[in-house]
Amino acid sequence: MRDTLRSPLKAAATAALVVGGLLFLLNPPELSGAEDLITLILGAVALIVFTAWMTVLLMGDGPTEPEIERMVQRSETLARLPVAEVAPTDFDDLVAEALDELPDEFQRVLRDIPVVVSRRGREEGAYGHYYGDTVARDNYPDRIIVYQDTLERDFGHDPDLLRAQVRQTVRHEIAHHLGWDERGVRDLGL
Repeated sequence: MRDTLRSPLKAAATAALVVGGLLFLLNPPELSGAEDLITLILGAVALIVFTAWMTVLLMGDGPTEPEIERMVQRSETLARLPVAEVAPTDFDDLVAEALDELPDEFQRVLRDIPVVVSRRGREEGAYGHYYGDTVARDNYPDRIIVYQDTLERDFGHDPDLLRAQVRQTVRHEIAHHLGWDERGVRDLGL
């Protein structure tokens, strides 16, 4: 029931505050007597109390002190556990192979650049992404992301074609790291 009323009550509280403020600004009281002053003060107090009451009502029931303590203890326990080892997949091996095939000069340039395999390519609409500021400027942290889901979707039917496209995607993103824009990378055949 409380969740159903939350949005309308929040809107009502906001509207009351806005309307009260606008009325005060558009029609300021003249305060010609004690009666006007008392009316203004009572109206302001009523508006403040109503807004505070609605805020408390909308906050709902938060976690209790024991619940918070239990969450903190669980967090600390989980933080002490070792990170789970994830076994590399065949796709990871294809990316590693594409990196190993690079000339030594490129491997040195990429020594400190993380190359990450992700399954969010459909969201991005891409086979890979380079994030960073190129090797020339290097103001931002660099990383290369290779999207497993889109590459496997479009090229997974043929292992040789998938291997070739992973290699091309890795080289395409490395070219961005080296400073080429999208047109320049395409002119390179990547």
